[in-house]
Amino acid sequence: MKAQYVCAVCGKTESVATRAPRCECGGLWKLRYDLPKFSEDLIDREEWSIFRYRAFMPLTDDTWRSVTLGEGMTPVIPFDDDLMLKMDYFMPTLSFKDRGAAVLVSHCKSIGVTDVVQDSSGNAGNSVAAYCGHVGIRCGIFVPEGTSPKKIDMIRAHGSEVNVVPGSRDHCADVCRAKVRNEGKYYANHVFNPFFYEGTKTYIYEVYEQLHRIPRNIFIPLGNGTLFLGAVFGLEHLLESGVIDRMPNLIAVQSERCAPFAEAKRQGLAGPAEVHPLPTMAEGIAIGQPMRGKEILEKIYQYDMEIVEIPEEDILPARAALAAKGIYCEHTTAGNFAAYREYCRLHGKTPDSLITMCGAGLKSDH
Repeated sequence: MKAQYVCAVCGKTESVATRAPRCECGGLWKLRYDLPKFSEDLIDREEWSIFRYRAFMPLTDDTWRSVTLGEGMTPVIPFDDDLMLKMDYFMPTLSFKDRGAAVLVSHCKSIGVTDVVQDSSGNAGNSVAAYCGHVGIRCGIFVPEGTSPKKIDMIRAHGSEVNVVPGSRDHCADVCRAKVRNEGKYYANHVFNPFFYEGTKTYIYEVYEQLHRIPRNIFIPLGNGTLFLGAVFGLEHLLESGVIDRMPNLIAVQSERCAPFAEAKRQGLAGPAEVHPLPTMAEGIAIGQPMRGKEILEKIYQYDMEIVEIPEEDILPARAALAAKGIYCEHTTAGNFAAYREYCRLHGKTPDSLITMCGAGLKSDH
């Protein structure tokens, strides 16, 4: 079946070539397409990027060949006897967001989009800017005040216009979406556009190909859910294909200063709890109003996932501990390690665990 958008609320179908960022009823798009069973025989081992897994993506043509910057194929390394690190800041723009941006910009290019806007806390905007610059798509990125100056410098270096918006990350998104509505810009957003998740799910394919198995415990940072949902989709695909026989223990990571999913689970809510985000060094996951919140919570309940909250005062010590062993990451990424240590404090030793090193340290020395 040819890929289609399907509204997550009303079920309306739409061509993936539409410029509409969401259904007219307000629902976000999901993708519907025929997905072959996962088999290592379908991996293109001659391609050294995430597009080695393109048999499992709804790509309509070979536009990706002009878009890829060699993203993906990041190593899994041992940190100690219990913990492995997926080194996802070994990417063209130094963050895991290149997985999603490569696929999203490939889609934009293939349907003839020439001008996009996007809002971001920094990493996703930088990634979309880089790939748009690579293929000549005009790009405007909106970031909230307080975003790392080095991330802003990188976005500008890729040729994109940067708009620094006073206020919160959520307000920044509102300002960008108003521009989409008022000026008809294509919304190349990592939360709204489901093609982005087709890239982030390769995180799981890589781990499986590299380890020939899936670790018992996988810690996943959770803000807007781009890596979270991608990882769940990838794991579900492996499960449905009979490659794994059960879901691993998935632990979602939130900041204690912005934890709408942790609070929702405590209260048994169907959607994210209303929270008032406080300033946190874990800026990459400081999302008070996640747009795919209901979908994310459904997965949390379906797989009985735990949520661990990062103690703010543990972020810098965690960053220092990683750096002392040669791993220099940004603050949000250090929060993943802080969350792992907090989980071990609460539950005891947790062997065969995997966390992602999703952003490089030089991007957030502030």
